[in-house]
Amino acid sequence: MNLEKSLKENFGFSSFRKGQQEIITQVLERKNTLGILPTGAGKSICYQLPAVLENGLTLVVSPLIALMKDQVDGLQEQGISATFINSSLDYQEIEWRKEEILRGEVKLLFLAPERFSLGEFNEFLQQLPISLVAIDEAHCISSWGHDFRPSYLDFAKILLAWESVPTILALTATATKEVASDICRTLGIEEKNIIQTGFERKNLSFEVVKGKDKRSFVKEYLQLNKEESGIIYAGTRKEVDELEHFLSQSGFLATKYHAGLSEVERNRNQEAFINDECHVMVATNAFGMGINKSNVRFVLHYQVPGNIESYYQEAGRAGRDGLESTAILLYSLQDFRLRSFFIEQSEVSEDRKTLEYEKLRAMQSYGNTQGCLQRFILQYFGDDATDCGKCSNCLDDRESVDITIDTQKVLSNIKRMGERFGKTLVAKVLIGSKDQNVLKFRFEQLQTYGILKNLTQKQAVELIDFLVSEGYIAIQKGQMPILLVSELGVRVLKGEEKVFRKMTVVKKTVVTQDEELAGLFEVLRSKRLELAREQGVAPFLIFSDASLHDMANLLPETDEQFLEVKGVGQNKLEKYGTIFMEEIKKFSEKAKGITES
Repeated sequence: MNLEKSLKENFGFSSFRKGQQEIITQVLERKNTLGILPTGAGKSICYQLPAVLENGLTLVVSPLIALMKDQVDGLQEQGISATFINSSLDYQEIEWRKEEILRGEVKLLFLAPERFSLGEFNEFLQQLPISLVAIDEAHCISSWGHDFRPSYLDFAKILLAWESVPTILALTATATKEVASDICRTLGIEEKNIIQTGFERKNLSFEVVKGKDKRSFVKEYLQLNKEESGIIYAGTRKEVDELEHFLSQSGFLATKYHAGLSEVERNRNQEAFINDECHVMVATNAFGMGINKSNVRFVLHYQVPGNIESYYQEAGRAGRDGLESTAILLYSLQDFRLRSFFIEQSEVSEDRKTLEYEKLRAMQSYGNTQGCLQRFILQYFGDDATDCGKCSNCLDDRESVDITIDTQKVLSNIKRMGERFGKTLVAKVLIGSKDQNVLKFRFEQLQTYGILKNLTQKQAVELIDFLVSEGYIAIQKGQMPILLVSELGVRVLKGEEKVFRKMTVVKKTVVTQDEELAGLFEVLRSKRLELAREQGVAPFLIFSDASLHDMANLLPETDEQFLEVKGVGQNKLEKYGTIFMEEIKKFSEKAKGITES
C-alpha cells in the first residue's frame, strides 16, 4: 500500500510529518499505539487516513463539542463521510445519524467519552464494524496528567470490557514519561508501541517577562505586531472581559472567548478570529483546543498557568504553519498565590492537591530559571536538546556574576533551620526580620540571622526561587513546600561548586567626550521622545540609545548612509530616516554657523 499516494489523494499533502507514517503503519497492522506529537504536528491525520483506507468505522473520542464540529466540517469539505453525536443534537437528529451509521455511510464518528456510559448507546456501538478507536487528548485518561477527567477513565474501562475490542490509537501532545506509562497501562498498549517524535518546536521562541506593567507591555507588543494574529490567555473570565475591552478601546482588532459567553457569541468571535477579521483573541484556556488556525504568530500568557503541560500545549498554538512565532509568559508572583488558592479551594483529593502543587512549583521554576527555556520544558517531559539560542534567556546579555558566597549563606541558613520550613520564613531569617514566627522559633539566635540584611525580603525570595530552579535547593514533595539542600547544594557548601547568576551590573555609561556629539545625541533623543508620545509607544521602540549615538557619530546624509546605523533596517529608514537626517542636518548647520562666527 502506497501511503504517501493515499495521503496526497485524500488530504493533498505530498509527504508525512515526523512520526505520522510510523503511527499509521502500526495502526494498519492492528497494533494498539500511543502517539506523542507536539501541538501542530498533525495528529488527526494519524486516524483520518486509516479511516479512509479501512473498511470499518473509526470512532474518535474527543472532549469538546466545538472541536468535533470543526473536524467533521473539515472532513466533509474533503469529501470524507464523517459525523458526530453529542448533546448539541436532539433525539430525532441522533436517531437519523445512527441509521446513517448502520447503513455504512459514515467513515468517522466523533463522540464524547461520556456517551459510552449510556447503556443503550454502548450496545448500539457494539453492533458496529468498528476498526479503530482513536482517543484524542489521551492524557485526560491519566490521573497523573494535568487535565485528568474521570469520564475518560470510565470510557476506557467500558471499551476494554467489550467482547471484541477494536484497535486503539491514543494521541496526545503533552505527556511526561509517568503519564505515558499510565496511558499504556490503562489502555493495554505495549510501551514498545509508543511513537514519540520529541517535544521540541524549533520555530517557537520562548520569553519570560517580569517586573513590567502587564497592560502596558501587551499594548506595546501589539503595537509592534499590529498585522499579526495572536492569542492572549488570561486566567479568569473577568480578566478576559476587562483586557479585551481595554484593547478594543485602544484601537486593536480584538475579540474574546470564555465559557460565560453564549454559544452564539463564542462561535461568532471564534469565526472572526479564524477568518482574520480580528487579529487578537483574548481567552481563557477554554479556547484553542482543535483550532487549526495556522498563522497564529504569538501566544501571550497574561497569567501564569497551573502547570508546564498546559503552558506548552497553549503556547504550541502559535506557529502551526512552521514559521517563526513567539510564546511569552508574563510572570507574576501574585499569579502563583492565586493558583495556590484555587488548588486549596478545589474539591479534589489531598493526593491530587499535592500533585497540583508539585506541577505549580515546576511552573515557578520555569519562570525563574536562567537556563534555556525550551530546554527546561523538554527536560520536564523527559526529552533533551541543546540550548535553543533564541529564547529570552539564551539572548540575555547581562553579565554572569559569582554569587557563590550568597548561595552558601542561603543554604547554610536552610540547614541551621533544620530543613523544616518554606521560603518565606527562610527569607525573613536571612534578612533579619523581627517577624513573630522568626522570634517564636528563636531563629534570631542563629548565626545566619540577618546574614543577607542588605536584601529586601522580595529579593531574598527571588534568590531562593532562582536556586530552586537551578537545582541547588530541593523542595520536599507535598502541599507545604519545605526547602531542602540538594546534593548539588551540598557541593556548593563544601566549596566544590561555584554558582553564577546573570544580573544587571550598573556601570557608568561611557559616551563620546565630544560636547558637540553629546549635544546632537540630546537633540535626537528629544525628537525620539516627541515621536514616541505621538505614537503612544516607548521611546526605545523607535530607536535605542545605541542607534542615536551611532547617528551622532556617523552623521548620515543619504539613505545608504542611514542604513549603516546600528539597528536601522529598511522599515526604520522609511519611517524615520528623513525625520532624523533633517535633525542632524539642522544641528550640523547650526554648529557650523557658530564655529564660523
